[in-house]
Amino acid sequence: MLDRIDKYMIKGNIVNIQRFSLHDGPGIRTTVFFKGCPLNCVWCHNPESKLKDIELAYYRELCIDCGNCKDICTMGCHTISGGAHHIGRKNCVVCGKCVNACPKSALEMIGSESPASEILTETLKDRAFYNNSGGGITLSGGEPLYQPEFALELLKLSKENGLHTCLETSGFTGYKNLERMIPYTDLFLYDWKETKENLHKKFTGFSNNLIHENLLKLDKAGAKTILRCPVIPKYNDREQHYIGIAELSKKLANIVEINLLPYHTLGSSKCESIGRAYPLSSLPSLSDEEKKKRTNIIQRITDRKLLWVDHNM
Repeated sequence: MLDRIDKYMIKGNIVNIQRFSLHDGPGIRTTVFFKGCPLNCVWCHNPESKLKDIELAYYRELCIDCGNCKDICTMGCHTISGGAHHIGRKNCVVCGKCVNACPKSALEMIGSESPASEILTETLKDRAFYNNSGGGITLSGGEPLYQPEFALELLKLSKENGLHTCLETSGFTGYKNLERMIPYTDLFLYDWKETKENLHKKFTGFSNNLIHENLLKLDKAGAKTILRCPVIPKYNDREQHYIGIAELSKKLANIVEINLLPYHTLGSSKCESIGRAYPLSSLPSLSDEEKKKRTNIIQRITDRKLLWVDHNM
């Protein structure tokens, strides 16, 4: 039974709720993907969570060119000609009429406003799986701390109802936002994207100074962390970056493990669906032998537990 379900009605914008997640913290988890992120990572694999506002997605492979969307749209956003479907997104007011009119689910609204209590009600349906596996709820995104009040309320409700909590964050926020989450977060999944400040700014749009400072403050406060490091060939796949990861981990008294996350191309099709260009060209995948070489660089410097996790960037 969810406690104080009606006492607070703080709402947030989320992309979706993913049940039975296996790589977003320990055990079987439910991952809540927040909408909105302040960084501009060139390799982002969740571009639909970049903007905080609701967006319209279009999936060409499902479209049958029936014209229902064109007929119902009062803003004239849909044009269908010669098998090509064009969406004039500048005029779109994301009213959702075209989505409801589509018979094949080729159109979708990305993002929905939900109260924290409603999300917890959905999450608690899988309590038995959490109890058996040591799992719980994970806040991800996007960036959960882009909506700090909503994130805090969801974490509070989760702890009041006995759930293990994880918060995945880029750390690019005011420390006060992070500090408020500590009492209600069992484990921080903390992104470390690039060691060199100038390259971090080039790849994400911002310096990593604040991210580094916040991580050290979290550790000093006793917060448990997993350092999550995306590995992007031709970008941060350099020996000096792996050395930086290792050296950083040695500064952390409360680190649980290091995760290396190999690049994948999910962001490409997602960008296409929301009408954005994907910034990366084709990148090579790392072989098992190449992964082992990267692992060895880190483990020569630190004995922290290290895992390759083929999951979020």
